[in-house]
Amino acid sequence: MTRLAVAIAFLALNFYIYHFMARQAVIPPRTTFASFPMEFGDWRCDQKQSLEPAVLENLGATDYLICDYQDPSHELVSLYVGYHATQIREEGGGSGENSIHPPAHCLPGSGWDIIDSRTVPLDLPGLPQPNAHVKRLVIARGKARQVVYYWYQTQGRVVSEDWKKILYVGYDRALHGRTDGALVRFTIPLEREDDEPRADRDFRDLALQVLPQLPPYIPN
Repeated sequence: MTRLAVAIAFLALNFYIYHFMARQAVIPPRTTFASFPMEFGDWRCDQKQSLEPAVLENLGATDYLICDYQDPSHELVSLYVGYHATQIREEGGGSGENSIHPPAHCLPGSGWDIIDSRTVPLDLPGLPQPNAHVKRLVIARGKARQVVYYWYQTQGRVVSEDWKKILYVGYDRALHGRTDGALVRFTIPLEREDDEPRADRDFRDLALQVLPQLPPYIPN
């Protein structure tokens, strides 16, 4: 009974926020990913990748970056950043969710099994907040293995948990009229199952180059 009451209260608060507070959406100015650097020192991306229109429509991202960076002394690291100018789709006076899709939900749908999931500390220059926590996954499909680091970057925050991201969407809309945010994801293939330490080093090496470049593309 208590859980039911909490659920009803949450739905009522959610309805009130979305229909009676901050009705005017605020879309902050930003730089598009078309100008995002393709080289960071020895790290180089030969070509930015594009999504099929149907995939992009389902994803709901306003702008995105997909680039495979490689360094002669490192393995390939794939970077995805998907920016959502709003996480509320309003059509004909109504509203529907246009929220960022959690990778932990999407990866199994793409045939990947999550064999390890952790929330880990990350304190790197360029993150909008110090002592942040992010998600680290190890995923498998057949014999293939990958390490995935991801987080939600919203208005000066680094958020690792899906439920916190949902709460911040309501909070920020109520106070500021903003629901924008981004998913930042690094994916590193594993050559061997015992290769995770190398993957972690490669992630940090590229992240140190990429993160200071993100603020113009993901407004605080």
